[in-house]
Amino acid sequence: MKQLGEILLEEGLVSEAQLLAALDETMASGASLGRTLVEIGVLSEGQLVQALAAQVGMQYVDLDEYPVDRMAVSMVSGALCRKYTVLPIALEGGSVVLATSDPGNVVAVDDVRSASGRQVISVIATHDNLLRAIDRFVRADGEMENLSSAFEEAEVEVEADLSKMAELGDDDAPIVRFVNLLVTQAITDRASDIHIEPSEHDLRVRYRIDGVLHETQRAPKQITGGVISRVKIMSDIDIAERRKPQDGRMSVMHNGRKIDLRVATLPTVWGEKIVMRILDNSTASLDLRDLSFLEHNYDMYRSAYTKPYGMILVTGPTGSGKSTTLYATLNAVSKPEINVITVEDPVEYRLPGINQVQVNPKAGLTFASALRSILRSDPDVVLLGEIRDHETAQIAIEAALTGHLVLSTLHTNDAPSAVTRLTEMGIEPFLVGSALDCVVAQRLARRLCSKCKVPYQPSEQEMVAARFPWMPGEQVPELYRPGGCATCSKTGYRGRLALHEVMPVTEEIERMAVAHASSADIGSAALRGGMVPLRDDGWHKVALGQTSIEEILRVVA
Repeated sequence: MKQLGEILLEEGLVSEAQLLAALDETMASGASLGRTLVEIGVLSEGQLVQALAAQVGMQYVDLDEYPVDRMAVSMVSGALCRKYTVLPIALEGGSVVLATSDPGNVVAVDDVRSASGRQVISVIATHDNLLRAIDRFVRADGEMENLSSAFEEAEVEVEADLSKMAELGDDDAPIVRFVNLLVTQAITDRASDIHIEPSEHDLRVRYRIDGVLHETQRAPKQITGGVISRVKIMSDIDIAERRKPQDGRMSVMHNGRKIDLRVATLPTVWGEKIVMRILDNSTASLDLRDLSFLEHNYDMYRSAYTKPYGMILVTGPTGSGKSTTLYATLNAVSKPEINVITVEDPVEYRLPGINQVQVNPKAGLTFASALRSILRSDPDVVLLGEIRDHETAQIAIEAALTGHLVLSTLHTNDAPSAVTRLTEMGIEPFLVGSALDCVVAQRLARRLCSKCKVPYQPSEQEMVAARFPWMPGEQVPELYRPGGCATCSKTGYRGRLALHEVMPVTEEIERMAVAHASSADIGSAALRGGMVPLRDDGWHKVALGQTSIEEILRVVA
């Protein structure tokens, strides 16, 4: 058998100098040669696995490109695929082709052979590639459809027996399995929200993925009561109350991770609609550098949140990533020497080392009363979930003026409007100018899939129609548009990125606030002070190949 180093040299994947340097590193660290080459950036994970496959005489497959046969996938249960991280991808004669990242795992091969009733031909794929492929092909949709068909064939009303529903285990009833599958598949599909919507004739389920709703399931009308009651029980919501909106929270385990879901009910003419917001705790540990700030915007924002006092506002519509930006800012400023307290409604993510207060209006704990109390608890940094009224705004402004760093959100369309919005709430303009240090407006746009984005040369008419910052007569830049592949479920987009408008409050803007200037005049002053408008920030990200012209026009007016 050839040595790994020989194969890498023959394939031209490394030079002799790189190989010798990696061997020295391997001797010092005790790691394998292949792993060392990946860690020092000479090889990618895929190249290493490809070389190891050649070393043992096995075929390497790239599952992002390979045409996986769904018939082969259906021969082995999803639980078995996830247990061993393997995936049947094709049928060859009387054998099943099994993709694995660990060809030495004979137990996995034996179990697949038993489950499929066929001989197994193993091929090698990277571990990450396999996980993505399993998420794409081993789906819960089929089982949900089977359950829906079973409900339809039964042709009976599946009502919630309140005495029994609370005692059901995970696998004791079809309704329980149906709800569990809905949640599991939504997390697998990277959905941010699950919408369960009763209608006149059926029950519709939609997932919001990368900011866009996709219908995934229609179930028979007769299971509506059972599904809604099951979700309410899991969320500790009163199942007898159907006339008013309610809120709750639940936690589920998914692939060894604890995922929290925030649940809201809304009475409609056809029954209660339920929206479940999936709260992935990894979001709360993000670094500000992960939020796609342009360097210029990041520098201006950093100079604001590193000050010991003042107010920073993040503005934008619901679902524009305001909370994520604030949590990332908290992660940047939080350290053992300072006292950080948050007031939220509700507390979405639990943060270690930070004191978080949940608003409870029934008990008299409103944003204003909580804020007034925590200012007596010696805080250095205060995060206020939202400024909703004059009283809350007044206390927050006073806190910023008395030596506290105050972070909060406000609902405005752009950064300059935040100044006038505060004065409309009844705050004295001179206080707004003195306390407010920085405003960040933001939106979320879908990110182009890195696997299938397509370069193209837009026409001059397209550039003019989109108001792209380009001068007629200049060379039209090469941009990218969505393609469509298995990785992004043929949408052309995978993930999202933030567009930012960072407005530092300069002395000129302070004077304009005192003079009751309009949002438009404040915006002009902010542009002179270095603010990059939302749309222009978007065009920069289009030019970098991160998103498309159509996506910027969709999210920015």
